[in-house]
Amino acid sequence: MKRVVMKFGGTSLGNARRIRRVAEIVKENMAEETVVVVSAMGGVTDSLIKTSERVVEGISETEIKEFVGDVREKHLAAIKDVVDSKYQSLPVLEVEKLCSELEKVLIGVSYVGELTPRSMDHIMSFGERLSAPIVSGALNSLGIKSRWFDGYSAGIVTDSNFGKASPIWHLTEKKVADTLGPILGDSIPVVTGFIAGNEKGRITTLGRGGSDYTASILGSVLRADEIWIWTDVDGIMTTDPKLVKEAKTIKVISFIEAMELAYFGAKVLHPKTIEPAMERSIPVRVRNTFNVDNEGTLIVREQKKISDVVKAISVMDEVALLTIAGVGMIGVPGVAAKVFNALAKEDVNILMISQGSSEANISIVIDQKDMEKAIGTIRDVFLGRNIVRDVHQKSDVAIIAVVGAGMRGTKGVAARVFTAVADAGVNVLMIAQGSSEVNISFVVQEKDAEMAARALHQEFIQ
Repeated sequence: MKRVVMKFGGTSLGNARRIRRVAEIVKENMAEETVVVVSAMGGVTDSLIKTSERVVEGISETEIKEFVGDVREKHLAAIKDVVDSKYQSLPVLEVEKLCSELEKVLIGVSYVGELTPRSMDHIMSFGERLSAPIVSGALNSLGIKSRWFDGYSAGIVTDSNFGKASPIWHLTEKKVADTLGPILGDSIPVVTGFIAGNEKGRITTLGRGGSDYTASILGSVLRADEIWIWTDVDGIMTTDPKLVKEAKTIKVISFIEAMELAYFGAKVLHPKTIEPAMERSIPVRVRNTFNVDNEGTLIVREQKKISDVVKAISVMDEVALLTIAGVGMIGVPGVAAKVFNALAKEDVNILMISQGSSEANISIVIDQKDMEKAIGTIRDVFLGRNIVRDVHQKSDVAIIAVVGAGMRGTKGVAARVFTAVADAGVNVLMIAQGSSEVNISFVVQEKDAEMAARALHQEFIQ
């Protein structure tokens, strides 16, 4: 008996017509046992975030009520359009209840004048909680028995790290098995992506890429045969088609390659999505809701034969290069540790690291938005200690990641990479390669990123 978890993103659920199409896709492709994971309707989560921020700045109760009224009407209209009249009462009741709750939460935040991570998680959860009953109703209208669950009631229990919570696996395993296990095969559970709850039942969210992560968590604990991520592109591409028009869909890719690409800017999947599936060797398929005839990209543990040395080229922009320099760093133990600890305390994520053997400087790449905070933190830690002389910055840079499992043990790949880049007239500012040999990453000026991607795509993939 085949068991499949299907996830549909916000673009796939953009309006009533698309929700109807999602229900049809589920009907046409469902296995004997199927779980559906859904994001919020297109644009709803962004509007919830923007409105909550405006509430803190100070808007009237009238404006809050108008916003909630718009949210209510959007979802009630979708129910009217896609849910058969005999199945409308329950989703309508749920939308009314949730919108009443949303209004109270927003007014509460306005009185307090503070938006905590816990409050933000609660507010952001409404998008998925409103869409799941509609998708479930659409399935019932097509003759497919369905029930909806939020992530916590489905069984996903997390820590209390609001905004980017992590599953408590042993609790999640048991609760999901108890909740969803008995109904699989009899009906299709529609589960809210992105949302879970801590041990006390307080709403948490799983962070960026959370709906994909929900699908992978459920697929893992339910021992699914496959996890399908339905999105608005044909799959994982050899590079960004906006930069290189010759980019094409990758038919099969390994978990490690997909993780590297996701980490370095390929927006189809988040690295967290891959981990639970990889641990259980569950294939993940990325497919296009708007092009169902395309089989998309299949992500597997290991390909039987890897003929391509390089599988894809990823480009990550909006990053900054910081170089921490000073001869006083030479021979002083723990300088790197102090730098990384200081940045970690300020929640600055380090994307790449490089240090010369002279120990006179450390280069790191971080998100551009964290640049000023990072520079200030490093100067505070080392100021007046005669260790770090200066922190140099370059904000107009991009990371190019050349990814391919076929690079392992293949001689001359790095030479081909940097010869192609040099021949294109692109200067390399920093280089890093992990011991896995699956990825060579380097930093270039942002204005040169497109030229570098084109040159590498032509060298390895055309």
